Amino acid sequence: MGSILSNFVQDHPSVGMVNNPKHYGGADNPFEAIKVIEAWDLDFNLGNVVKYISRAGKKNEWKYLEDLEKAAWYLNRAIENKKKDAGH
Repeated sequence: MGSILSNFVQDHPSVGMVNNPKHYGGADNPFEAIKVIEAWDLDFNLGNVVKYISRAGKKNEWKYLEDLEKAAWYLNRAIENKKKDAGH
């Protein structure tokens, strides 16, 4: 079954961009963003921090700072949510 999917992805590159985009590490990378997020059982906000840091400048080189700013936004949101939960 895996080879059928691999052949399909190879013949249809847009599917590869959906399933394992290179700017997130790609299928062969053990540190692909989604693999790390799932392995670490991160929530939405922290998952987005990892996602935006790992792809910074790789999807669009000129958006390097924007990716880092998005990561910072999600990190700040996670911090604020944790503070609320702790009663700060």
